[in-house]
Amino acid sequence: MEIKKLFDRADILLERVEKLLADPQPSALARSEEAIAYRWRCNTQGEGRLQPVHQPHPLKLSDLHGIEAQKQTLLLNTQQFIRGFPCNNALLWGARGTGKSSLVKALLNEYADQGLRLIEVDAHDLVDLTDIVSPLARSKNRHLLFVDDLSFSEGDPSYRVLKAVLDGSIAVAPENVIIYATSNRRHLMPEMLKDNQETQHVEGEIHPGESVEEKVSLSERFGIWLSFLPFKQEDYLSIVSHWLQTLDGGELTEEVRTASLQWSLRRGSRSGRVAQQFAHDWVGKQKLQESTRKHSED
Repeated sequence: MEIKKLFDRADILLERVEKLLADPQPSALARSEEAIAYRWRCNTQGEGRLQPVHQPHPLKLSDLHGIEAQKQTLLLNTQQFIRGFPCNNALLWGARGTGKSSLVKALLNEYADQGLRLIEVDAHDLVDLTDIVSPLARSKNRHLLFVDDLSFSEGDPSYRVLKAVLDGSIAVAPENVIIYATSNRRHLMPEMLKDNQETQHVEGEIHPGESVEEKVSLSERFGIWLSFLPFKQEDYLSIVSHWLQTLDGGELTEEVRTASLQWSLRRGSRSGRVAQQFAHDWVGKQKLQESTRKHSED
């Protein structure tokens, strides 16, 4: 009886192996239908897989303030992508905490019910980009590959892989895959003094050196460039007001206004992230005081 059970289990295992051999990457495709967001993760053997994100960030487009022009541009491009119309890969670059990655996350929540799926890929995993993209061609969904805080060092192999996938390889990316990347650098690579020393002046015209051309060539492969500048004080306070209302923390009184500006001075930044962090701190403390007072009265 025990031998029969062993043979039955062996038959099941063999059947699974046969399925894997018939389709060497079924897991990536199968997982792409399970949730709306995923991360690409590699194990210690360097084997990659899609890891479902069961609680993606709930950000909405209405939560983002002070970036209306950038929001509208990426919104239209994403609508084109969702409907299968011509569209562009996008590079969102600029100051930290100004809503670059938040905008991408909000787009996922806006269009998830229309088949949009997000796959987050770390910059150092871009060497696997071809393996990530290839099986997605058979998916019914539209896949947004999201690379956050993208930058490269000199000689980084991921640089050329991304460059080839964007534009330059004989094999094109599937039409149901688009890439949105964020970076603090416009050209994604460090700008060195020696690069400018290669610049030549020919009959009054400036000709950049090969190093500069190489760095610009990658960012130019993104059809859309969106710049995110540091917020003005009025924009910062508007974002603080929004999060106070969202967290049921009341209005932006003079006291709160002063406290929020002092908070930004201590952080050395007037970004959307800092505004949200202040609102969480302020509202949390107010609610804690109310709870403590009610508890003591009881």
